[in-house]
Amino acid sequence: MNFPYAEQVFKIHRKVEFLKSGERREEVVYGISSLSPERADAAQLLAYNRGHWEIENRVHYVRDVTFDEDRSQVRVGNGPRVMASLRNLGMGIFRLRGFRYVPDAIRYFTMRHEELFQLLGV
Repeated sequence: MNFPYAEQVFKIHRKVEFLKSGERREEVVYGISSLSPERADAAQLLAYNRGHWEIENRVHYVRDVTFDEDRSQVRVGNGPRVMASLRNLGMGIFRLRGFRYVPDAIRYFTMRHEELFQLLGV
């Protein structure tokens, strides 16, 4: 295979323990980076990998659990894309307002419609 922009290949060996069951698992994953070793050493590549999963987990957890997106009945035309965009907009606004947890923001604005409309400029 040809990877024209690949500068580094890296391997991450993970040891995972599930707290509830006590089950342990090991896995090895590989990655490819366009960053040269001078721009990103092993510690930086690991930090980037962890940062990716932090973002991934924050966004998808909220969409899956808080917004219950998987059970949405909106399935026709651009509806699903519009709803996903509105959910993302909501998450962004809540985080910019300083809310760490989206459910707290939802509860807060449920009783403060005027403040939410002001925030949206409506």
